[in-house]
Amino acid sequence: MEFKHQATVTLAEVAEAAGVGESTVSRVLRNHGSFSGRTRERVMAAVERLGYVPNRIAGTLASTGSRLVAFVIPSLSNIVFPDVLRGASAVLEENRYQAVFSVTDYDPSKEEALAAAMLAWRPAAVMLAGCEHTEGTVKMLRASGCRVVELLDLDGDALDIAVGFSNRAAGRESASYLLKRGYRRIGYVGHDLMRDTRAGKRFSSFCETLDAHGTPLVAREILAGASSVENGRLGLERLLARASELDAVYFSNDDMALGGYFHCLAQGIAIPSKLAIFGYNGLDIGRATPQPLSTIRTPRVATGQIAAQMVVTNAPPQAVDLGFELIEGATA
Repeated sequence: MEFKHQATVTLAEVAEAAGVGESTVSRVLRNHGSFSGRTRERVMAAVERLGYVPNRIAGTLASTGSRLVAFVIPSLSNIVFPDVLRGASAVLEENRYQAVFSVTDYDPSKEEALAAAMLAWRPAAVMLAGCEHTEGTVKMLRASGCRVVELLDLDGDALDIAVGFSNRAAGRESASYLLKRGYRRIGYVGHDLMRDTRAGKRFSSFCETLDAHGTPLVAREILAGASSVENGRLGLERLLARASELDAVYFSNDDMALGGYFHCLAQGIAIPSKLAIFGYNGLDIGRATPQPLSTIRTPRVATGQIAAQMVVTNAPPQAVDLGFELIEGATA
């Protein structure tokens, strides 16, 4: 895995690239004062090309250094990301750093806009979920001069620091477990895999593992929007209406799997003798159901703690693999 870290792009560099003075660049970016339309086009083209982010607190942190750590996360409705924030916040507060966060709703263009807004405050670090970002986001992050921490995924080239685990390995291990238990007619219920790239990686490697053993996925049900218990219930209902012969269903996460579990309880479908259910994340509620959920438990709080510790200690660029744990449970 290759790591790159670049110095902050300055106003002077933008001015040189645009062929104008620094004061002209400043006027254009503040949209105040006199400048021609052609000059504005040249300045904005240079800003985009270099990945420059205006510094809203220029000069105020030059001697003290920023104590701000920005989180750009996909969701707060899924307990995964609050767990990461909980782990990170404890370490940051202890070291007198301030955490701020914004939510992208799994929208890459929104992530880019929010990353730009956060970088404008010149934080000490920006933490984001996963390895996939828009070209504009990557350019800004590399040009920002601050630490970049990518969380919960190691299946890609990190920009600076990565803390988490392999989602592809989690998908492979989930498939291997179901096959080892004797299941051969396997289906899938998930949410928007184009936006949630980590779920997409798990699903892809899950299917590859089934194919390698000569037992391809029988059927799938992908629901639009975010994951939820209700979508899991609805997804399994739709899936079984088309493929009643299934003996196991893999869900994109525990929220969805719990919805499937509740559907089985309501319909009198015996678990796991009639239908096995397997999730992902290892949420606490999955251990509290009458039959503990079979799933993969991920180290979410530890991910936040270690990521924050690496920021406050100014650790060198690296990838930290925290692994995951397969929980046999009682539903598969």
